[in-house]
Amino acid sequence: MVASRSVQTSGASLAVTDLPEILGGLLERLPHVLRLLAENHLRCGGDADELRQALEQKLRGEDTGFELMYRPNRLLMHDTTCTPALADIAGLRDALAEAGADPSVLAPSLPVEVSVDHSLAVDVFARAGAPQVNLRNEIARNAERYSFMKWASEVMETVHVNPPGTGIMHTLNLEQYATLLEIGTDGRAHPDMMLGTDSHTPMINGIGVLGWGIGGLEAESVMFGQTVSLAMPEVIGVRLDGRLPEGVTSTDLALELTHRLRVLDVTAAYVEFYGPGVTTLSADDRAVIANMAPEYGATTGFFPADANSVSYLKRTGRPEALTAAIEPAFRAMGLWFDPEAAPHFDRQIALDLGTLEPTLAGPRRPQDSLPARAAREAVETAVGRDLPALAERPAELPDGGIGVAAITSCTNTSDPRLLIAAGLLACKAQERGLSPAPWVKTSLAPGSPSATSYLARAGLLSGLEAVGFGIVGFGCTTCIGNSGPLPEAVEDALAEGKAVAAVLSGNRNFPGRVHAKLDLGFLASPPMVVAFALLGHLRADITRDPLGHDASGAPVYLSDLWPRAEEIESAMERAFRAEDVHADFREALDNRDWAALPAPATNRFPWDPESRNLRRPKFARAASTTALGALKARPLLVLGDDMTTDHISPAGWIDPESAAGTWLIERGGDPKNLNVYASYRGNWEVMLRGLFTNRSAINHLNPDLPPAHLRGETGEVLKLHEAAERFEDEGTPVVIFAGERYGMGSSRDWAAKGAALLGVRAVIARSFERIHRTNLIGMGILPIEITDGFIPSEGGLQLADEVSLCVEAGGLQPRQKTEVVVTRGDLVRRIEGRVAVETEQEIETLRAGGVLPKILAEQLSRTGDSLSA
Repeated sequence: MVASRSVQTSGASLAVTDLPEILGGLLERLPHVLRLLAENHLRCGGDADELRQALEQKLRGEDTGFELMYRPNRLLMHDTTCTPALADIAGLRDALAEAGADPSVLAPSLPVEVSVDHSLAVDVFARAGAPQVNLRNEIARNAERYSFMKWASEVMETVHVNPPGTGIMHTLNLEQYATLLEIGTDGRAHPDMMLGTDSHTPMINGIGVLGWGIGGLEAESVMFGQTVSLAMPEVIGVRLDGRLPEGVTSTDLALELTHRLRVLDVTAAYVEFYGPGVTTLSADDRAVIANMAPEYGATTGFFPADANSVSYLKRTGRPEALTAAIEPAFRAMGLWFDPEAAPHFDRQIALDLGTLEPTLAGPRRPQDSLPARAAREAVETAVGRDLPALAERPAELPDGGIGVAAITSCTNTSDPRLLIAAGLLACKAQERGLSPAPWVKTSLAPGSPSATSYLARAGLLSGLEAVGFGIVGFGCTTCIGNSGPLPEAVEDALAEGKAVAAVLSGNRNFPGRVHAKLDLGFLASPPMVVAFALLGHLRADITRDPLGHDASGAPVYLSDLWPRAEEIESAMERAFRAEDVHADFREALDNRDWAALPAPATNRFPWDPESRNLRRPKFARAASTTALGALKARPLLVLGDDMTTDHISPAGWIDPESAAGTWLIERGGDPKNLNVYASYRGNWEVMLRGLFTNRSAINHLNPDLPPAHLRGETGEVLKLHEAAERFEDEGTPVVIFAGERYGMGSSRDWAAKGAALLGVRAVIARSFERIHRTNLIGMGILPIEITDGFIPSEGGLQLADEVSLCVEAGGLQPRQKTEVVVTRGDLVRRIEGRVAVETEQEIETLRAGGVLPKILAEQLSRTGDSLSA
């Protein structure tokens, strides 16, 4: 039993882990993330003496080789990550039943909250009734998939599904699920710690809850009781001083930090914020910054718990018995934030908040921050031509125009002050007679249904609607690529070769992310999104040039409309009510269309062989191969830097002329309404045909061919999945070569599942993003990091090259050196690398052939059954 101490609160006596006693003087030198990980490790049964020794080594800068155990108390998923995970579970239940075992034994052992938020599209906008129309369309498009989710929640009591319209998962996590302190019925209490199958799960770090994003495959292990094994992490400290200037938002700070931390290279590190500047940021501000952790490459963007954290919980209606217990419990555990403390970090940087200015990021990566005034120059650089400044808005969409302006995403809509700022700016624009450019598709999709209440109470909803930013629903929408159809004027401009961009308050702007036809996108704060919609283009300095002219012909500048801090706070005080958060959520739960969806009343899911949405997964079975051992393979793909999971496995709308579109149409799909790839993650046939079809996914084996095409050895052009099938028929394994930051972006397990379906046994890259690396291992694919100067996209690799590697299962160690040998006739190239495996647990997963075979083998072992491959 871990050593504990008693804490007296206003309502009870609680027992908490006695970290000060266990770690002694070591505790105050540790960053808070290590303190929390230590607390969890001890509750998992870790040895206190071994832990203390490892932490002392860590503080001395030594390589500890120590692995921390981590067990979350809850798991968070959304509809497009839960669908493949639940399909895997359904497939595993089938495999258990076919082996003579009871399928019902396979059910999550910890609470799983599912938010249905990733499938809402902006079909209708800037008109009354838009939310209702978009919600009905969403449920109609996804009825079969949603029925499957309802089935899962009924046969597995630990799975709870929140219907469409209840909000975005990370907003729900902040407003509904997070407790900061978990109090058991036995009086034992511990910090709330969780994991989520979305890369932006660290948003919860903003209120002091430790949590991060994992892939769906890792989540399946966690669901069934597997303790997460973590290598002792690198912890980066970011010292904040001063306070944000007037007119600068938390979005601006988040974008600037994303740039600085990407330059620092914090890949897979745990980032923690400290210093006196932290106290000047509200919990909402902090959540915006924490949300962008995957964009700056980190596992966390952690803000330790303090009075602002507790104030947030009170403001969102948490019970007084909980909020009163948090500070004494956290102080007793040594987890309460001290702005004057300076823990030991592996690396650190400092930022004076007072030096910031209004900021954008783009036009192609979230880490490419720039002053808001410099948008025109950024577009010129991106498109490679001059775009002279425009003195006023032209009559039609210009080159360098804005096609989509969206207040979207959990990142910024979870902060009421940012939405209030956008509303105040919109009302002032309405008063001056301004309106958005007629070609701009505008939308507002808050993360919480309570936004309607406080915006209306503040008198801002009508102003937002007047300038085109009426609410279209409560979900991810444009941020995830569900921006819906483009206006005709935008389609025409693109056909004419004009540069057209999106401006959004989201977190990612990769080419094709917002919409398949839009390669340019700028991230901005919600009020800045409204301002750019009024301007209509990017060929001006938005901070100095007029946004338009009022009825008298007088120019109207951004400075005339931008709300002051006291205006925002005044509106916040009169409009925001704690009871709205839970009352509006309960009202959204009462969804008649959702309630009317049927759910099969069977212990095993009845797969329909004619279904276009759901197919029994191919990989939910015993392993037939392993990536370990000697391997002679061929290169299937050779890719460049920044190949995101969006490039690998797209989420957006399906082109009817694509391979996936053709497959669906041949089976009765409507060419005009094929839905998005994300809605087919329960059907491997569709997902296989969508792999690497993003226009920016250039295969350097044949860079002259369209994406997802390959020239065979006899010269014929094959679709990627056809080429992979040929290699499989020949018994030839394949590998992927890639550049830096392979797999950055969303925690999309299909980016790894798809590679497995292509027969990929190893991915050899210059570097990997954390979640995708673990997803590859979860599918039994070996990740190898290139450690010499070899750059795959410049290496002249050919389809006929033989790629040899040997990583034996028996003696495999984390991060061990290896060699990749490429042979072409008498020519031999040796590439130095290391196995990108961090823990013994990951090695065990590779030996088992992946997560799913491992789960199946463990379940069968428990029941005494066996299954032949």
